[in-house]
Order: sequence, then C-alpha cells, then structure tokens
Amino acid sequence: MRYFIEFSYNGKNYFGYQIQPDAISVQEELEKALSTILREEIKTTGAGRTDTGVHAKKIFAHFDTELELSDELPRRLNSFLPPDISIERIFRVKNDFHARFDATYRTYEYYISLEKNPFTQESAWQHWKRSLDIDKMNEACKILFEYEDFTSFAKLKTDNKTNICKMYIAKWEQNGAELKFTVSANRFLRNMVRAIVGTMVEVGTGKLKPEDLRRVIEDKNRNAAGTSAPAHGLYLVDVGYEF
Repeated sequence: MRYFIEFSYNGKNYFGYQIQPDAISVQEELEKALSTILREEIKTTGAGRTDTGVHAKKIFAHFDTELELSDELPRRLNSFLPPDISIERIFRVKNDFHARFDATYRTYEYYISLEKNPFTQESAWQHWKRSLDIDKMNEACKILFEYEDFTSFAKLKTDNKTNICKMYIAKWEQNGAELKFTVSANRFLRNMVRAIVGTMVEVGTGKLKPEDLRRVIEDKNRNAAGTSAPAHGLYLVDVGYEF
C-alpha cells in the first residue's frame, strides 16, 4: 500500500532534503523515524529536493508498506523526529501515485528584510544597505511569463533532461519592511528560484533594467544571471496534486 506524508521542516541544520553521504538530510531523519516505528526498512520519495538551508512549510513524500497504519502514526513520528521536522498528516493514495511525478505545481516564497532585524537573521535575506524598487522588480516578473526555457537560472552540471518550466505565478509584495516573492510553476530547476531572486534584486537596485531580463533568459547561460540569493530566505510552501 502506498501512503503520502504531508510535513514541514526548518532547513537550517540540513544539507537539503535528499539523502547524501556524510551529510545530515531531512530524508534520512524521516526514514529513520518511520523505520523505527514500523519495524521495517522504509524508503521515501519526496516531491522534490530542496538545497542546503532551504525550508519547507508544506511538502509531500510517499512510501510503501504492507501495514495498515494507525491514525496515531503522525503523533508518534513527531515524538521521534527532531524539533525542526513536523508531520502534518499521513494518508492512503493509489499504489501508482507518485509524490514527484504526479505533482502539478510547486510554489515557493522568498523573504527579504529591508531593515536590519535581529529576529529574521536566519529566516530572511537582510538587504537593508541598498534600497529596492519593487515596481521595477514586478515589471521584470512579467517578462518571466514570456519564456519557458530557464537555462540561465539553472545550476551548472546537473542531470536535468530539460530546462523547460511553465510559470504560473511570479510577483513581489511588500508588507512594511518585508518583501515577499511568490513564484509558482509546474517544475523548478535546481537553484532556479534563488537565481531568479538574485537577478531580480539587481533589477531592484538599478544594476539591471527590467527589460534586461529578456537578454539574461535568451542567453541561456547561468553567468548571464545574478548571484543566487541566500538559501535561508527560501521556503517551499505548496505542492499541488489531483488527489
């Protein structure tokens, strides 16, 4: 039987979601807790893999077991897991339903603090030394919808079979001294959101004009885009499925 897990985590202490040698990951902690409680080796497949230091407010993974799972399992898992990983719910799905390949969209948020704030040092990019023009940044956002090949924002030397992504949402909002970038697409390339944010900030500071974003995208060269924004300001906030 196949089960889906909905969970969240603070990525500060992890080298991303996916298991890797000699580095602590969210997947490793999750599988260790599941295997301990269910008394069998459990392997999970996540909806995606976040980079080192990136957070997830809402993410899914699936796993298979012959067991009928108790409604108490989420509570028991939470007692085994470290404080920075939280299970929201576990539920049955069709046996061929896939956490990664059946996702219809993913939505991220990126936070920037426009003032020096000791309470958001680890949860938002502190960008208070230079002002940002949010109107120009939103003007640049509109250009993203003109394209589907985002090679310029892709991490170099990855195993991507395609760099084609369909953009659904891209916008900046300001709430007091906080900027929030919301971006949603059918899929994202590794490092893509942070590369877009870093380039948008160059637009906001006047280093680039909004229309320069067309040249950046059409170059299909990572060196044409801006430096990646820090990981700790990025959150995966939703993954969509047709359950």
